[in-house]
Amino acid sequence: MLSQSHFLSTTPSKALPFSHTSLLTRKTPFLLFPSFKSPQLSFHTKTMISNSKLSNPTDSSSLNHTELDHFAEVGNKLADAAGEVIRNYFRKKFEIIDKEDLSPVTIADQAAEESMVSIILENFPSHAIYGEEKGWRYKEKYADYVWVLDPIDGTKSFITGKPVFGTLIALLKKGKPILGIIDQPVLRERWIGISGRKSTLNGQEVATRTCTELSQAYLYTTSPHLFSGDAEEAFARVRDKVMYFYFKWIV
Repeated sequence: MLSQSHFLSTTPSKALPFSHTSLLTRKTPFLLFPSFKSPQLSFHTKTMISNSKLSNPTDSSSLNHTELDHFAEVGNKLADAAGEVIRNYFRKKFEIIDKEDLSPVTIADQAAEESMVSIILENFPSHAIYGEEKGWRYKEKYADYVWVLDPIDGTKSFITGKPVFGTLIALLKKGKPILGIIDQPVLRERWIGISGRKSTLNGQEVATRTCTELSQAYLYTTSPHLFSGDAEEAFARVRDKVMYFYFKWIV
């Protein structure tokens, strides 16, 4: 569930640097953004990794621009590869499998993840991978660099033909996110966050809009039916105070 007290602008007066919270951001489908262009590389998910599999956090400032640019370049290749797979299955017939937690998974999820894994192994054989579908992939329990992949975040939306899902890609160095990508392969929207730099959407800097009052805020959630009891009452109080309230229904 996402609730935003700030709105996103592609022409911000002040863009905000990327942080680990950017990995939790989802795109709101009622926004209009520029069409996708390959980002200029000369220049955000559910927690899937336990601390037991990561080294102690480190200062990402030790990375130079060349390293960050290379990671971003490969990250874009991952999103491109996953997107190609996902578009081939979107609004097509395919088998749906229920995982142990009863959440659905499709051949598109699995194939998209494998397409990204193969690129990582080719470019960074010493990096670990933690994928939504196959979990931890590395010979050791620890790794300085860990790629975190969710090929289709929002599988139910994907299954029902609604383009409000996304591919989530992150790279962690010793437990600290240094790169985050959210890619919507159908709408061709790609958000990129790089540690110490401004976040971009299709190559343009973005930031939250100015919003100092709750009455000016927009709220977006998967479904209002996610809440019950005290949480439902609390949600209703917030919902009744915002300017606009949106939801996509699929849970």
